[in-house]
Amino acid sequence: MSVRPFEQVVTEHGPTVLRVCRAVLGPVDAEDAWSETFLAALRAYPELPEDANVEAWLVTIAHRKAIDVKRAEARRPVVVEEVPEQAVSAERHDDLWHAVKELPDRQRHAVAYHYVGGLPYKEVAAIIGGTVDAARRAAADGIRTLRTKYAMEGKPR
Repeated sequence: MSVRPFEQVVTEHGPTVLRVCRAVLGPVDAEDAWSETFLAALRAYPELPEDANVEAWLVTIAHRKAIDVKRAEARRPVVVEEVPEQAVSAERHDDLWHAVKELPDRQRHAVAYHYVGGLPYKEVAAIIGGTVDAARRAAADGIRTLRTKYAMEGKPR
């Protein structure tokens, strides 16, 4: 069996990886993380075993790139004389993205990888560490928090 061209991998899995990046990082940093994910994947793709789960592999890389973005963001100083007005966002669900961003890291990642990325809990557990049951619990707790917070703000479920 021959290796599929990398362009096909990007076409097939790119939207899922972007959704995962948005869920973990929010809409602002997601595209950079997406690009970094596929640059890293391109370098490693020739060595990927033929029987590998490409989607899970890409989500794992995206997870690591998201962590890199968060670490860089934490080190970056933000000094402004005046607080700028909030920019109008093209996203229709900024309040939901904000609620997702406020989840603890483990819950946010479990929700992103399972519900947004569509990965089974076994793959989620492999990415974030821990057991399948712990990944399932983290995702359930995150969804429960989102439902409660979103409902309290008067938003539709």
